[in-house]
Amino acid sequence: MLTAVAEALLALILLASAGAKLVRPTAAQAALATYGLDAPRTRVVVWGAAIVAEVALAVGVALGSAVAAWGAAALMACFAILLLRALRSGRGGEPCGCFGARSRVSGAAVARAALLALAFVTLPFVPAVDPAATGWLAIGLGVALAGLLALGALVVALAREVGELRLALGPQPALEIPGEGPPLGVRVALIERFAPGERARFAVAVFTSAGCSMCQALAPSVALLANDPLLTVLTFDEYEEAAAWRALEIPGSPYAVVLGLDGSVLAQGTFNALRQLESLVATAAARERELLEAFHV
Repeated sequence: MLTAVAEALLALILLASAGAKLVRPTAAQAALATYGLDAPRTRVVVWGAAIVAEVALAVGVALGSAVAAWGAAALMACFAILLLRALRSGRGGEPCGCFGARSRVSGAAVARAALLALAFVTLPFVPAVDPAATGWLAIGLGVALAGLLALGALVVALAREVGELRLALGPQPALEIPGEGPPLGVRVALIERFAPGERARFAVAVFTSAGCSMCQALAPSVALLANDPLLTVLTFDEYEEAAAWRALEIPGSPYAVVLGLDGSVLAQGTFNALRQLESLVATAAARERELLEAFHV
């Protein structure tokens, strides 16, 4: 039974390696350039062959094949040699493609491949004994700890991917659709509901609905925006302030309209995050500057 556990764990490692290469195929193929494979077609062939080999060997190892175990050991030994050569040629820190696009050439990667090769080559010689209850408990705890570590690594990798994606996309502005809401530049009577402070420059009308979960989630963001001394912020509920909704032709919630202190509409649109609400204020400020420059004020 102990042998079956070891076979299952090592087979899962092979499958994880193959799966990681499939998640981001283009990046995983590009990582093969670290080993001198510059031709794109050659990289595709080697990438595909590595995945097929890992999956086939994983199946064989899981079924208890000694030949598959030795084949996996040979594959890991090849990986270790290639990593060592890349490390000695000054390519440390470059993508290695071992466990997907995020793997890097390093001493740790060489040691990992060598240890896996050793584990696979010794797998057929693991004694077929049944551990005692305490032994099974230790094995279970070890597997659980390994699973937690793997899950933690995946979460970190996912967080990094999300962070890079957000940086690549940049901040998204609020959705300002022409024809929805009050026309830009017109004066609305809603400004009379506001009591701006001495430093206030803009009035922000936020339109929400009692049954809108997004509105409830954004309530702290609206409250935070209201702390800005340059703004005066009021919230208008769809049912309690139905007249204001009709007067400004609000299409839905959450929605915001930024007014100048004279009541003119400077910006308006749907938002779903604090940064989008702030983008409306920034748009209003930019339009106000354009108007001032146009009139040479």
